[in-house]
Amino acid sequence: MAKYLVIVESPAKAKTINKFLGSNYHVVASNGHVRDLPKSQLGIDIENDFEPRYITIRGKGDILAMLRKEVKKADKVYLATDPDREGEAISWHLAQALKLEGKQIHRITFNEITKTAVKNSIKEAREIDMDLVDAQQARRMLDRMVGYKISPVLWVKVKRGLSAGRVQSVALRIICDREKEIDSFIPEEYWSLDVLLDVKGEKKPLTAKFYGKEKEKMEIRSKAELDKILSGLENQPYKITNIKNGERTKKPPLPFTTSTLQQEASKLLNFSTQKTMRIAQQLYEGIDIKGNGTVGLITYLRTDSTRISEEADESVRKYIGQVYGDEFVIGKMKDSKKNGKIQDAHEAIRPSNSEMSPTKVKESLSRDQFRLYQLIWSRFVASRMADAVYGTTNVKINCNGYIFTVTASKIKFEGFLAVYKHAEDKADTNLLLKKLSEDSELSFNEFESKQHFTQPPAHFTEAALVKTLEELGIGRPSTYAPTITTIIARRYVAKENKNLYVTELGEVVNQIMRDAFSSIVDVSFTANLEYLLDKVEEGAVNYKTVIRNFYPDLDEAVQKAEKELEEVKIADEVSDVVCEQCGRNMVIKYGPHGKFLACPGFPECKNTKTYFEKIGVACPKCGKEIVIRKTQKGRKYYGCEDNPECDFMTWQKPSGKLCPKCGNALLIKGQKLVCADIACGYREDRVKEDNE
Repeated sequence: MAKYLVIVESPAKAKTINKFLGSNYHVVASNGHVRDLPKSQLGIDIENDFEPRYITIRGKGDILAMLRKEVKKADKVYLATDPDREGEAISWHLAQALKLEGKQIHRITFNEITKTAVKNSIKEAREIDMDLVDAQQARRMLDRMVGYKISPVLWVKVKRGLSAGRVQSVALRIICDREKEIDSFIPEEYWSLDVLLDVKGEKKPLTAKFYGKEKEKMEIRSKAELDKILSGLENQPYKITNIKNGERTKKPPLPFTTSTLQQEASKLLNFSTQKTMRIAQQLYEGIDIKGNGTVGLITYLRTDSTRISEEADESVRKYIGQVYGDEFVIGKMKDSKKNGKIQDAHEAIRPSNSEMSPTKVKESLSRDQFRLYQLIWSRFVASRMADAVYGTTNVKINCNGYIFTVTASKIKFEGFLAVYKHAEDKADTNLLLKKLSEDSELSFNEFESKQHFTQPPAHFTEAALVKTLEELGIGRPSTYAPTITTIIARRYVAKENKNLYVTELGEVVNQIMRDAFSSIVDVSFTANLEYLLDKVEEGAVNYKTVIRNFYPDLDEAVQKAEKELEEVKIADEVSDVVCEQCGRNMVIKYGPHGKFLACPGFPECKNTKTYFEKIGVACPKCGKEIVIRKTQKGRKYYGCEDNPECDFMTWQKPSGKLCPKCGNALLIKGQKLVCADIACGYREDRVKEDNE
C-alpha cells in the first residue's frame, strides 16, 4: 500500500486532518516556519542582486530531522500549509529544507478544514505557486530592510534598543496624527431644545424635538440664540401640521472579512485583535465536538473578500427557509463592486457548516470560542436573509413658524434581525403617536433645553485603527493584529479602556521617523508598496524589481540621517537632582517607558529615579511647578509637582496664562489658547514661542 505524507503547520490542524484521511496517510506538523532570514544580520546580499540568505530557525533542527525521515518513507508528499502568501512561502521553504526539489511536489490548499474540503484538495493538488512565494519574500525583505537599517539610527538618537517597522511606523504615525487633532480641537457650543406637550385625553405628555423653520433646519449655537427662540414661542399655540406614515428598510450585513471580524469582536465582545485571531485560529483548525469528532468550525480567517461559494450560499439559504421560513431568504444578490485594494483570494469568514448552530456546539466550546463562533455564524446566516422592514411615523408640530418633530418606528418584518440584532437596531416605539391626528389638541407643558459642546475626534481603538489601515490600503488581513500588538508591546502606544494613546517614547520615535524617513511613514507610499506586492502575486511584477527600486532610497535616507543625527548627538543631560547614594548629579536617560533619572556612576552606583520634566509653568492652584507625568500605561498628562497634595491635572499643555473671564488655566490647543473650563468658552489667538 502506498504511503502518503501530509505536512501542515500546526499540531491541532494535523490532528483534525488525520481523522479525515485513510490509514495510508500520515499527517505531521512543521510548527510554522522552518527557515527565515538570520536574526544576527541583514540576511540580504545587497551586492548579489539582493539575494536572500535563509537559515534554519533555531530550535527547528529536530523537527526537520523528523520530517526528513518521514519524507523518505513516503511515496508522495503533500504540502498543506495555509492558503495564503505566507502559507505558500512555508511550503516552499519546506521543499527547500527537505530537499524535495526535483521530486514531484503536491501542494494542496483548502479554505475550510472539513472532510469534503480536504479530500477534494488532494484531488486538485498543484505545484507551488512561486508568484505567491515571491510576494511573501518581497514583504519579508522589505520589512527586514526597514527594521535592520533604521533601528540602529534610533539607537543613536534615543540611546536604547528601539526598533522601526515598515507598517508599524505608519500605524504609529496615524495614531500620532489623531492625537494632534484631538489636542488642537476647540469645542463649539450648541444647545438642544425639547418641548413637552400635553395631548387632550392622554395622561403622558408628548416630547417633540426642535427642528427649525419650515424649510430650514436650525442649529442653536448659543444661549442668546436659545433665548430668542424661546421668546418667539412664549404663549403661542402648538398645532400638528403633518403626520406621515411610511416604511424604511435595513439591508443585512455582509459576511465577515478579517478586518470587520476584528472590529465587531472588539465592539461587541471586547476582544483585542490578537485575541480575536487566536480564537478564530482555534475554530478554523478544529474543535472536538461531542458526537462529531474534531471539526473545523469556520473557514480560513485571513481574508479581505466577502465572496461566498455557491455551495455554501445554497446550503445556508436552504437552512434559513427550513428554520425561519421562505420569506426570510434574501433574493438573488448582485455581485458587489470589487475594491482595487481587495485581493479576493479566499471566501469570507463563515461557518464550515451553517447547520452547525452555536447552540449545538456550545457545550464543546470555551466561553470565548462560543461567543466568537456565535458572532461569525449569526453574521453569515444574516447575510443571506431578507431586509428588515420598519414602519415609521413622522409628526410635524408648528408653533409661531418654528417646527418641532416627533418620530417613531416599529419593526414590521424582522428579516435578518431575527438572528443578528444589536442595540442600535431596536425600534423607537412611541405608542402615543398612534392616537395622534392633525385635529389633536396640544397644550404647552414645559421646555427642556440643554447645553452641549462638540466633541473632538475619538481616540483610536484597535478596531478603529484596523478599519483605517484597511481603508488606506496599508497592510493586509494577516498583518493588522501583529502590527497593533507590536506597537503596544514596544510601549510606543498605551491601551487604556480600549483607547490607544501615544506614549512619550512613541512621540520621540514618530518624530525621528517623520524627520529622517518621511517616505517610510508616508501613507500613500506604504499603500503603493502593498499594491506592488499584489502585482508580484499576480505575476505582473518581478519581486526583485520592487526590492531594487526600494533599497537605494532607503539607504540614502539612512546615510543622511546618520550624518545629521551625529551632528546633533548630545551627552546625557545633567539634572539638578543629586543621587542620595553617591552624591553625583543624576543624568536624564531614555528607557522603555520614556525618560528617567540615572546615576552617572553606573555600574558602581545603580540608583535610578522617576523623572518629571518641568515645563516652566506655575500651577494655577498652588503656584508650584507643572511637570509632565504619565499614567501607569504611559499616557502623558500635566500635573502639579506637589501631587498628591495638589490635585491639578490636565491632558492638554497649560500655557501659564489664566483666563481673564473666570481665572482658570488657559490650555494650548493648536493655534489657540482655550479656557480649561469648557462652559466658560473663552479663547484667544496664541503667539508661538521662538523655540517652536
